[in-house]
Amino acid sequence: MSTRILLRTDVDGVGKKGDIVEVADGYARNYLLPRGVAIKATPGDEVQAESMRRSRDQRDAQARAAGEEIARTLVPMVITVKSKAGEAGKLFGSVTTAEVADAVAEQAGIELDRRDLEIEEAIREVGTHAVQAKLHADVQFQITVEVVPT
Repeated sequence: MSTRILLRTDVDGVGKKGDIVEVADGYARNYLLPRGVAIKATPGDEVQAESMRRSRDQRDAQARAAGEEIARTLVPMVITVKSKAGEAGKLFGSVTTAEVADAVAEQAGIELDRRDLEIEEAIREVGTHAVQAKLHADVQFQITVEVVPT
């Protein structure tokens, strides 16, 4: 048996806000409905669902456009991060995503969340490194980071 529900928030593996989906009765009755994540779908909910989808799509488009604008600004730049280093260019510690985000804010005037940045391999030496930025599902780019000793 299955139940048609209207999702009020994004649910991993089920759908996004505004989607009308069919789920198992028990899943709807015991999990989704009591938590307020979904409501039972009625014929009148189609209009509400369409409104929720339009709103979601509009926010998604705005987030994508903002991410693309930030990417156009940051991709050609080289962000400089100063860190204490010893002989032979080895750092005392490593450069973190928070330090990269702070350097981007200081040098480019763009506020990035450190959780949107990903460092593949720990930056432990002076030189040029690439940091992956993911601002949106469709907007991923690399930031060039130059680590210099202080």
